[in-house]
Amino acid sequence: MLHRFNALFPLWAILLSMIAYYLPDYFIPLKPSIIYLLAVVMLAMGITLKLSDFKKLFSLKILIIVGLILQFTIMPLSAWLISIMMGLSLPLLTGMILVGASPGGTASNVICYLAKGNVALSLALTSCSTLLAVIATPLLTWLYLGQSVEVPVTNMMMTLLKVIILPVALGVFINHLFGRSLNIVLKIFPSISILSICLIIAIIIASNQSKLQNLALIVIIAVILHNFVGLVCGYIFSKLLGFDHTNSKTLAIEVGMQNSGLAVALANQYFQAISALPGAVFSIWHNLSGSILATIWAKTKN
Repeated sequence: MLHRFNALFPLWAILLSMIAYYLPDYFIPLKPSIIYLLAVVMLAMGITLKLSDFKKLFSLKILIIVGLILQFTIMPLSAWLISIMMGLSLPLLTGMILVGASPGGTASNVICYLAKGNVALSLALTSCSTLLAVIATPLLTWLYLGQSVEVPVTNMMMTLLKVIILPVALGVFINHLFGRSLNIVLKIFPSISILSICLIIAIIIASNQSKLQNLALIVIIAVILHNFVGLVCGYIFSKLLGFDHTNSKTLAIEVGMQNSGLAVALANQYFQAISALPGAVFSIWHNLSGSILATIWAKTKN
Protein backbone atom coordinates (compact mmCIF):
# COMPACT_ATOMS: atom_id res chain seq x y z
CA MET A 1 0.00 0.00 0.00
CA LEU A 2 2.73 2.46 1.02
CA HIS A 3 4.92 1.38 -1.89
CA ARG A 4 2.12 2.22 -4.32
CA PHE A 5 1.55 5.56 -2.58
CA ASN A 6 5.27 6.39 -2.84
CA ALA A 7 5.41 5.35 -6.50
CA LEU A 8 2.67 7.91 -7.26
CA PHE A 9 4.70 10.76 -5.77
CA PRO A 10 4.54 12.92 -8.95
CA LEU A 11 0.75 12.55 -9.03
CA TRP A 12 0.34 13.73 -5.41
CA ALA A 13 2.69 16.65 -6.09
CA ILE A 14 0.70 17.72 -9.16
CA LEU A 15 -2.68 17.35 -7.41
CA LEU A 16 -1.62 19.31 -4.34
CA SER A 17 0.00 21.96 -6.57
CA MET A 18 -3.29 22.38 -8.45
CA ILE A 19 -5.18 22.77 -5.18
CA ALA A 20 -2.61 25.33 -4.01
CA TYR A 21 -2.90 27.24 -7.30
CA TYR A 22 -6.68 27.62 -7.03
CA LEU A 23 -6.82 27.94 -3.23
CA PRO A 24 -3.58 29.81 -2.38
CA ASP A 25 -4.92 31.43 0.78
CA TYR A 26 -4.86 28.06 2.55
CA PHE A 27 -1.14 27.51 1.83
CA ILE A 28 0.51 30.94 1.91
CA PRO A 29 0.36 31.20 5.75
CA LEU A 30 2.41 27.98 5.88
CA LYS A 31 5.40 29.59 4.16
CA PRO A 32 7.49 29.90 7.37
CA SER A 33 7.16 26.13 7.87
CA ILE A 34 9.13 25.24 4.70
CA ILE A 35 12.44 25.03 6.54
CA TYR A 36 10.92 22.75 9.19
CA LEU A 37 9.31 20.50 6.59
CA LEU A 38 12.72 20.08 4.96
CA ALA A 39 14.20 19.18 8.36
CA VAL A 40 11.51 16.48 8.65
CA VAL A 41 12.62 15.09 5.26
CA MET A 42 16.25 14.99 6.45
CA LEU A 43 15.25 13.37 9.75
CA ALA A 44 13.33 10.70 7.85
CA MET A 45 16.39 10.10 5.70
CA GLY A 46 18.61 9.78 8.77
CA ILE A 47 16.27 7.27 10.40
CA THR A 48 16.62 4.97 7.38
CA LEU A 49 20.44 4.97 7.75
CA LYS A 50 22.59 2.86 10.05
CA LEU A 51 26.11 3.44 11.29
CA SER A 52 27.13 0.35 9.33
CA ASP A 53 26.00 2.09 6.12
CA PHE A 54 28.81 4.61 6.55
CA LYS A 55 31.38 1.81 6.83
CA LYS A 56 30.46 0.72 3.30
CA LEU A 57 31.72 4.04 1.95
CA PHE A 58 35.32 2.83 1.90
CA SER A 59 34.57 0.00 -0.53
CA LEU A 60 32.87 2.46 -2.90
CA LYS A 61 35.27 5.38 -2.48
CA ILE A 62 36.29 5.75 -6.15
CA LEU A 63 32.67 5.69 -7.36
CA ILE A 64 31.64 8.11 -4.62
CA ILE A 65 34.44 10.58 -5.40
CA VAL A 66 33.57 10.51 -9.12
CA GLY A 67 29.86 10.86 -8.33
CA LEU A 68 30.42 13.88 -6.10
CA ILE A 69 32.63 15.58 -8.68
CA LEU A 70 30.03 15.01 -11.42
CA GLN A 71 27.22 16.13 -9.10
CA PHE A 72 28.77 19.44 -8.10
CA THR A 73 30.20 20.34 -11.52
CA ILE A 74 27.63 19.27 -14.13
CA MET A 75 24.51 20.47 -12.33
CA PRO A 76 25.47 24.03 -11.30
CA LEU A 77 27.32 24.67 -14.59
CA SER A 78 24.44 23.42 -16.74
CA ALA A 79 21.95 25.40 -14.63
CA TRP A 80 23.94 28.57 -15.31
CA LEU A 81 24.39 27.88 -19.04
CA ILE A 82 20.70 27.00 -19.59
CA SER A 83 19.55 30.07 -17.68
CA ILE A 84 21.84 32.37 -19.67
CA MET A 85 20.87 30.83 -23.02
CA MET A 86 17.17 31.13 -22.21
CA GLY A 87 17.50 34.66 -20.89
CA LEU A 88 16.00 33.92 -17.48
CA SER A 89 15.61 36.81 -15.06
CA LEU A 90 18.07 37.09 -12.17
CA PRO A 91 15.59 35.70 -9.60
CA LEU A 92 14.92 32.64 -11.79
CA LEU A 93 18.64 32.25 -12.53
CA THR A 94 19.16 32.25 -8.77
CA GLY A 95 16.59 29.50 -8.36
CA MET A 96 18.19 27.41 -11.12
CA ILE A 97 21.65 27.76 -9.54
CA LEU A 98 20.28 26.77 -6.14
CA VAL A 99 18.85 23.59 -7.67
CA GLY A 100 22.12 22.88 -9.47
CA ALA A 101 24.20 23.46 -6.35
CA SER A 102 22.01 21.22 -4.18
CA PRO A 103 22.94 17.64 -3.25
CA GLY A 104 21.30 14.50 -4.58
CA GLY A 105 17.67 13.96 -3.62
CA THR A 106 16.37 11.08 -1.51
CA ALA A 107 13.94 10.14 -4.29
CA SER A 108 16.98 9.03 -6.31
CA ASN A 109 17.36 6.01 -4.03
CA VAL A 110 13.88 4.77 -4.91
CA ILE A 111 14.43 5.44 -8.63
CA CYS A 112 17.78 3.63 -8.48
CA TYR A 113 16.10 0.60 -6.90
CA LEU A 114 13.40 0.57 -9.58
CA ALA A 115 16.05 0.95 -12.31
CA LYS A 116 17.99 -2.03 -10.89
CA GLY A 117 21.01 0.12 -10.19
CA ASN A 118 23.57 -0.07 -7.38
CA VAL A 119 21.35 0.88 -4.44
CA ALA A 120 24.23 0.82 -1.92
CA LEU A 121 26.12 3.33 -4.09
CA SER A 122 22.99 5.46 -4.47
CA LEU A 123 22.46 5.63 -0.71
CA ALA A 124 26.14 6.39 -0.12
CA LEU A 125 26.19 9.18 -2.70
CA THR A 126 22.99 10.77 -1.41
CA SER A 127 24.39 10.73 2.13
CA CYS A 128 27.82 12.09 1.15
CA SER A 129 26.51 14.81 -1.17
CA THR A 130 24.00 15.86 1.49
CA LEU A 131 26.72 16.24 4.12
CA LEU A 132 29.09 17.96 1.67
CA ALA A 133 26.30 20.36 0.66
CA VAL A 134 26.73 22.28 3.93
CA ILE A 135 29.89 23.74 2.39
CA ALA A 136 29.47 23.11 -1.35
CA THR A 137 25.98 24.58 -1.88
CA PRO A 138 26.67 28.07 -0.42
CA LEU A 139 30.10 28.29 -2.09
CA LEU A 140 28.83 27.20 -5.52
CA THR A 141 25.91 29.61 -5.22
CA TRP A 142 28.36 32.41 -4.45
CA LEU A 143 30.66 31.33 -7.33
CA TYR A 144 27.88 31.58 -9.93
CA LEU A 145 25.86 34.45 -8.45
CA GLY A 146 28.28 36.46 -6.31
CA GLN A 147 28.83 39.07 -9.01
CA SER A 148 25.08 39.65 -9.50
CA VAL A 149 23.39 39.18 -6.15
CA GLU A 150 24.43 39.15 -2.51
CA VAL A 151 24.90 35.56 -1.38
CA PRO A 152 24.90 35.12 2.43
CA VAL A 153 27.39 32.21 2.42
CA THR A 154 27.93 31.99 6.19
CA ASN A 155 24.23 32.21 7.00
CA MET A 156 23.43 29.57 4.37
CA MET A 157 26.05 27.25 5.89
CA MET A 158 24.52 27.66 9.34
CA THR A 159 21.04 27.00 7.96
CA LEU A 160 22.25 23.87 6.19
CA LEU A 161 23.98 22.71 9.34
CA LYS A 162 20.68 22.97 11.21
CA VAL A 163 18.49 21.59 8.42
CA ILE A 164 20.76 18.79 7.19
CA ILE A 165 23.47 17.71 9.61
CA LEU A 166 21.50 17.87 12.85
CA PRO A 167 18.31 16.11 11.61
CA VAL A 168 20.29 13.42 9.75
CA ALA A 169 22.57 12.83 12.75
CA LEU A 170 19.53 12.67 15.04
CA GLY A 171 17.86 10.18 12.69
CA VAL A 172 20.94 7.93 12.59
CA PHE A 173 21.20 8.13 16.40
CA ILE A 174 17.52 7.17 16.79
CA ASN A 175 18.00 4.24 14.41
CA HIS A 176 21.10 3.14 16.31
CA LEU A 177 19.29 3.14 19.66
CA PHE A 178 15.87 1.90 18.59
CA GLY A 179 16.57 0.25 15.23
CA ARG A 180 14.90 -3.06 16.00
CA SER A 181 11.81 -1.39 17.38
CA LEU A 182 11.65 0.89 14.33
CA ASN A 183 11.62 -1.98 11.83
CA ILE A 184 7.84 -2.18 12.06
CA VAL A 185 7.31 1.48 11.13
CA LEU A 186 10.45 2.10 9.03
CA LYS A 187 8.51 1.87 5.76
CA ILE A 188 6.39 4.88 6.68
CA PHE A 189 9.29 7.36 6.65
CA PRO A 190 9.60 7.63 2.83
CA SER A 191 5.88 8.47 2.78
CA ILE A 192 6.42 11.17 5.40
CA SER A 193 9.18 12.63 3.22
CA ILE A 194 6.92 12.59 0.16
CA LEU A 195 4.09 14.35 2.00
CA SER A 196 6.50 16.98 3.32
CA ILE A 197 7.98 17.65 -0.14
CA CYS A 198 4.51 17.84 -1.73
CA LEU A 199 3.47 20.40 0.86
CA ILE A 200 6.64 22.44 0.24
CA ILE A 201 5.87 22.49 -3.49
CA ALA A 202 2.26 23.50 -2.83
CA ILE A 203 3.32 26.40 -0.59
CA ILE A 204 5.67 27.71 -3.31
CA ILE A 205 3.00 27.38 -6.00
CA ALA A 206 0.53 29.27 -3.82
CA SER A 207 3.08 31.99 -3.01
CA ASN A 208 3.80 32.57 -6.72
CA GLN A 209 0.28 32.01 -8.02
CA SER A 210 -0.06 35.46 -9.59
CA LYS A 211 3.24 35.09 -11.52
CA LEU A 212 2.87 31.51 -12.68
CA GLN A 213 0.80 32.19 -15.78
CA ASN A 214 3.58 34.19 -17.41
CA LEU A 215 6.56 32.21 -16.10
CA ALA A 216 5.42 28.60 -15.93
CA LEU A 217 6.32 27.52 -19.49
CA ILE A 218 9.84 28.93 -19.62
CA VAL A 219 10.64 27.58 -16.14
CA ILE A 220 9.30 24.14 -17.07
CA ILE A 221 11.45 24.05 -20.24
CA ALA A 222 14.56 25.18 -18.32
CA VAL A 223 13.99 22.57 -15.61
CA ILE A 224 13.42 19.75 -18.13
CA LEU A 225 16.65 20.67 -19.95
CA HIS A 226 18.56 20.86 -16.67
CA ASN A 227 17.39 17.44 -15.53
CA PHE A 228 18.03 15.95 -18.99
CA VAL A 229 21.61 17.29 -19.10
CA GLY A 230 22.31 15.88 -15.62
CA LEU A 231 21.01 12.41 -16.46
CA VAL A 232 22.70 12.17 -19.88
CA CYS A 233 26.05 13.67 -18.89
CA GLY A 234 26.10 11.65 -15.67
CA TYR A 235 25.75 8.45 -17.67
CA ILE A 236 28.09 9.37 -20.54
CA PHE A 237 30.95 10.53 -18.31
CA SER A 238 30.58 7.43 -16.13
CA LYS A 239 30.85 5.17 -19.17
CA LEU A 240 33.84 7.13 -20.50
CA LEU A 241 35.55 6.57 -17.14
CA GLY A 242 35.09 2.81 -17.59
CA PHE A 243 32.26 2.05 -15.18
CA ASP A 244 29.77 -0.69 -16.02
CA HIS A 245 26.13 -0.10 -16.99
CA THR A 246 24.77 -0.67 -13.46
CA ASN A 247 27.09 1.85 -11.81
CA SER A 248 26.82 4.30 -14.72
CA LYS A 249 23.03 4.48 -14.53
CA THR A 250 23.28 4.84 -10.74
CA LEU A 251 25.64 7.80 -11.11
CA ALA A 252 23.40 9.30 -13.80
CA ILE A 253 20.38 9.12 -11.48
CA GLU A 254 22.33 10.64 -8.59
CA VAL A 255 23.63 13.49 -10.75
CA GLY A 256 20.32 14.26 -12.46
CA MET A 257 18.02 14.08 -9.42
CA GLN A 258 18.49 16.94 -6.97
CA ASN A 259 17.31 17.75 -3.47
CA SER A 260 15.18 20.52 -4.94
CA GLY A 261 13.30 20.87 -1.66
CA LEU A 262 16.53 22.24 -0.20
CA ALA A 263 16.80 24.71 -3.07
CA VAL A 264 13.23 25.84 -2.38
CA ALA A 265 13.95 26.34 1.34
CA LEU A 266 17.11 28.36 0.68
CA ALA A 267 15.41 30.48 -1.99
CA ASN A 268 12.51 31.17 0.32
CA GLN A 269 14.77 32.18 3.21
CA TYR A 270 17.53 34.17 1.50
CA PHE A 271 16.29 35.30 -1.94
CA GLN A 272 13.10 36.41 -3.70
CA ALA A 273 9.99 34.23 -3.51
CA ILE A 274 10.03 33.62 -7.27
CA SER A 275 13.52 32.08 -6.94
CA ALA A 276 11.86 29.07 -5.30
CA LEU A 277 9.85 28.29 -8.45
CA PRO A 278 12.53 26.30 -10.37
CA GLY A 279 13.01 24.07 -7.33
CA ALA A 280 9.28 23.45 -7.01
CA VAL A 281 8.97 22.54 -10.70
CA PHE A 282 12.10 20.37 -10.52
CA SER A 283 10.63 18.44 -7.57
CA ILE A 284 7.72 17.35 -9.73
CA TRP A 285 9.57 16.83 -13.01
CA HIS A 286 12.60 14.82 -11.87
CA ASN A 287 10.34 12.21 -10.29
CA LEU A 288 8.38 11.88 -13.53
CA SER A 289 11.52 11.60 -15.69
CA GLY A 290 13.19 9.33 -13.14
CA SER A 291 10.21 6.98 -13.07
CA ILE A 292 10.16 6.76 -16.88
CA LEU A 293 13.91 6.17 -17.02
CA ALA A 294 13.72 3.53 -14.29
CA THR A 295 11.10 1.62 -16.28
CA ILE A 296 13.36 1.63 -19.35
CA TRP A 297 16.58 0.82 -17.51
CA ALA A 298 14.99 -1.97 -15.47
CA LYS A 299 14.68 -3.91 -18.75
CA THR A 300 18.26 -3.33 -19.91
CA LYS A 301 21.19 -5.50 -18.88
CA ASN A 302 24.15 -3.71 -20.46
